[in-house]
Amino acid sequence: MEWFGELKKDDPDTYEYIKEELSRQRDGLEMIPSENFTSMAVIQACGSVLTNKYSEGYAGRRYYGGNEYIDDIERLAISRAKSLFKVPHVNVQPYSGSPANLAVSLALCRVGDTIMGMNLTDGGHLTHGWKTSATGQLFNSVPYHVKADGYIDLVEVAALAEERRPRMIWVGATAYTREFPFEEFAKIADKNGAYLVADISHIAGLVAGGVHKSPVDYAHVVTTTTHKTLRGPRGAMIMVTEKGLAKDPELADKIDKAVFPGMQGGPHDHTTAGIAVALMEASRPEFKEYARQIVSNSRTLADALAANGIKVVTGGTDNHMILIDLTPFGNGLGIFAQEALERAGITVNKNTIPGEPSSPFYPSGIRLGTPALTTRGMKEGEMRRIGRMISDAIMEIKGMRMPEEKEERLASIREFRARIKDNARIKEIRSDVLSLCGSFPLYQGFEM
Repeated sequence: MEWFGELKKDDPDTYEYIKEELSRQRDGLEMIPSENFTSMAVIQACGSVLTNKYSEGYAGRRYYGGNEYIDDIERLAISRAKSLFKVPHVNVQPYSGSPANLAVSLALCRVGDTIMGMNLTDGGHLTHGWKTSATGQLFNSVPYHVKADGYIDLVEVAALAEERRPRMIWVGATAYTREFPFEEFAKIADKNGAYLVADISHIAGLVAGGVHKSPVDYAHVVTTTTHKTLRGPRGAMIMVTEKGLAKDPELADKIDKAVFPGMQGGPHDHTTAGIAVALMEASRPEFKEYARQIVSNSRTLADALAANGIKVVTGGTDNHMILIDLTPFGNGLGIFAQEALERAGITVNKNTIPGEPSSPFYPSGIRLGTPALTTRGMKEGEMRRIGRMISDAIMEIKGMRMPEEKEERLASIREFRARIKDNARIKEIRSDVLSLCGSFPLYQGFEM
């Protein structure tokens, strides 16, 4: 039976949108660092009859019958995560990274407790205490920052921790391109009696592949999404370390209760199966080479961008991610660079930069990465080629200015979108992108 046969017959509209999205992914360069391409095995697990089941509770302790095989799948995912990351306890039920982080916050802290996390515009994540997040509204959030060179200001972290005595400190980010100093954070947290929670959502695959230091010996709790460098479905995990259990023997139970029934109901069993498959794939020797190639590609791309006149935050990268500073061309131009690159078939996201002179809505940088390109088989030669494409596209926004008034900004963006469609250099880059993608086919043999 054709996999999408029933969908095509019953709902041709949805079928066509999925088909178009498959074409978009195949014919473009997916460079948002939080995105990747799962294996067909993960897709098949996620698109299975497991979506039919309801499984409130945990393996062996469900509130519904008929969970014998669901229990087996969840235990398999947990066992694989424990082995891969070398931790004694794992919860694989969080729906995504944000509820996982909120569950940890609720398990470790009381409302009003002081927490610390990296400032959002410096590269931190919303759920590490930003004011618009529940974590910033429920807890007394004290942000730390990066220095002028883009590296975490550990002197400030130590001073703030000593002054404010936080209950919990986050180490992790959504836009930080250097290796995280887990050991230094652990010393600060331990000295001040704080829980250290490492959010490795972006680098989990690099940790599993051995190309980034693991936080497991330093943090009490580790959280991660499963869909970025780990190359799994869109889910999350919470891991409790030996150090965490030594600090609080009941920590694992507190985490589990915060996830269910504290934060959510029945787990998404089809996603749990996809996580199990991804963890199996990440345990294979070839995944270590994949992780190594991600970093090599990222460093090569950063060098290529710099060589072509583009300012790279921190001057380079240690991981899968690059942050471009567009302020040499003007403030608040991230949206224009994103739009120009998308028109060329290169998908990135606008992003704040350290010391952001504009706002999170109209930031002055763009964020890009190499996980999905590496999954397609691209290597250093392709990164140098892509670096030239991106640099050329960015040069096409020179002369743009972001107006001060909101209404004028929206009009300026609409005008730019209309104008960039006819840009000759952008059209040439689009042609180059199509040619490159044709040499690295995606999901070969899978057709709709």
